[in-house]
Amino acid sequence: MKWITREHVKVDRVACPWLIRRFVDPSATFLFAPSDRVAELAEREGAIPFDMPGAELGHHGEECSFDAIVRVYGLGRDAGLLMLARIVNGADIPGSPRALPESAGLKAVAEGFRRLGLHSDHDVLAAEWIVYDALYAWCLEAVRGGDAPA
Repeated sequence: MKWITREHVKVDRVACPWLIRRFVDPSATFLFAPSDRVAELAEREGAIPFDMPGAELGHHGEECSFDAIVRVYGLGRDAGLLMLARIVNGADIPGSPRALPESAGLKAVAEGFRRLGLHSDHDVLAAEWIVYDALYAWCLEAVRGGDAPA
């Protein structure tokens, strides 16, 4: 399946493809387009839009796109994933009441990746997904009562 969002990815537009590939669609292909062309290209390519205004898998109230994907695809039984969703939400939405202290760290890491001069959004995903793998592993340990604070 093809998925599409706005180009120049940031926190939520890196986290969502990670979530989709790991938990929804292991063979997902991601397309990135200028904001004003996403809807047109989604229709032409038969791609599912995410993290754009008006998308089902977008921001709704205090919910970021990552939250929407967790909800729509029924991933809410995974306590580690729910904790990661709070971290992503807090990093993506300024002043989010759902933020955890780790949200500020994720935002800083994401901003750092943006400054590495990576050539494409696909390069950013390839470089940054290890961060989400590590955070998810940490969240799983935290909710199981391990060393990570919950």
